[in-house]
Parts: sequence; C-alpha cells; structure tokens
Amino acid sequence: MPFLEFIAGSISGAVGLAVGHPLDTVKVRLQAQSVYKGIIHCVSKTYSREGVHGFFKGMSFPVLTTGVLNSIIFGAYSNGLLYLAQSEGGQRRPPSDAHVFAAGCFSGLMQVMVCAPIDLVKVRLQGQTSADRYRGPVHCVAVILREDGLRGLFRGAMAVALRDIPCYGFYFLPYEVIRRALTETGAQPGTFAILMAGGVAGMASWAIATPMDVVKARLQMSGAGGRRYDGLLHCIRVSVREEGVPVLFKGLLLNSVRAFPVNAITFLSYESLMKILCPSK
Repeated sequence: MPFLEFIAGSISGAVGLAVGHPLDTVKVRLQAQSVYKGIIHCVSKTYSREGVHGFFKGMSFPVLTTGVLNSIIFGAYSNGLLYLAQSEGGQRRPPSDAHVFAAGCFSGLMQVMVCAPIDLVKVRLQGQTSADRYRGPVHCVAVILREDGLRGLFRGAMAVALRDIPCYGFYFLPYEVIRRALTETGAQPGTFAILMAGGVAGMASWAIATPMDVVKARLQMSGAGGRRYDGLLHCIRVSVREEGVPVLFKGLLLNSVRAFPVNAITFLSYESLMKILCPSK
C-alpha cells in the first residue's frame, strides 16, 4: 500500500539522523563561519568551548520533524516511480533510469516547502556557539517570526530547492543502479548490496549538493550571527570574491565521510522495514 513507504521513510530517516548529526553540526559551522581553519580545528574548538553537547545542538528539532521529511521523500519517490512505471494500459513495466531520476527529483521538490523552515531552525541552532540568542527550537522560531515575519522562516528556500530537486535525482539513481549491479538476477538484494548502494548514493548526491548547501547555510545564518546577504546571487558573488571558488566546496570532505554511513543505514532501515510492513512487495 502506498502509505507504507511514508511510514518506512519516517522511521529510517530518524535512524540516519541519529548517526550523522554530530558531523552535520561541524559541516554547518565550517560552511557558515569563516573562523575555522578546517575540520580538526572546528571539532577541537567546538569541544573545548561547548563539550560533547555542542555537537548535538539543534538535534531535538530534526528528531521531531525528520519523520515528516523522510516520509515525504521516500513516499513521493516510491509513488512517483510507481506512476511513471505504468504504461498507458495500466500495466506496470520495469522503471528505467530516467524514471528513477525523475521520481527522485519529484521527491526533492515535494519536501522543499516543509524542509526549508525546519532546516533554517536547525542551522541557526547549530551555528550559535552560545545559548545567548536562541534557547531552543520554539524560541528560535519565535525570534525569527518577531524579527522577519513568516517570510523569515523561508530564508534560503530557493537555495534549498536548487540543492534538493536535482540532488535527490542523483541520490536515488546511483542507489538503484548499484543495488542492481550487486544483486544476482531474480534475487532479492542482500545487506551488503543495500549498504554499498546507499552509502555511494549519499556520497554522490552530496558531491552535487555541496556548493548550493554552502550558499544555503550562509543565507540561513544571515543576520543571525553571520554576514548579511541580499539574496542567493549576492551570497555566491561575495563568497567567491572574498574566499575564492573553493569556498563553494567547504564541507565536501565532511559531507562525503558523513554521507556513506548515514545513507547506508537509512536505506538498509528503509528496505528492512518495507519487507516487514509489506512482505509481498
């Protein structure tokens, strides 16, 4: 049944978040702030000033909302693929790689409007090095609404869209291709095939996503301890002028290191849950 993909996506997303949040905090700080010399410097500074707790800042809000986001992503992908794989006569046909890519892009589009405010609050909480501005996710939302109105919750939304719509296409496509390549014809994919396909898919999508992810993080921190930018193009222009083209790839190594285990576990959880919830699928 279609809604089972939403349930499995919700649970698997929460599992993946628990694995990757500390490294995500380091990634956000590297991208949004220019005070760190690299990954090791950021980790040591965060630990010395804030302890282990500093790596889990902003986690409570994503934990409460990641189920919604991942249920949208996996549900929209599965149902989009189901629709595309149907012929005019209503008979299912094996989905092509083009169908997989299109369904992935569709899933990215569907979650943008929900993701943008959630990601904004997460980045704001992760980016602050002390608790003097935001006391938590609810207070963060209240401050944003008071200072910028409802529109403020969608700061960086265009960057989120430009990041997620193509990148979810490049997320699901490598996964399906690699999983098929590591599975014997007619057999069910094994744990190794799912873990490898999920891990590589995560790395591939982040290689595409990182430049716009940097822009997104800077726009989201604009006016909240970060430099103010007038918009997406202004952010790109100023960042490249002052720090060079490599600035757009800040956090790429960390994204890749984090992406493999997080997405390997996410896909394994999703596939395992689908077998339990829908054994006939």
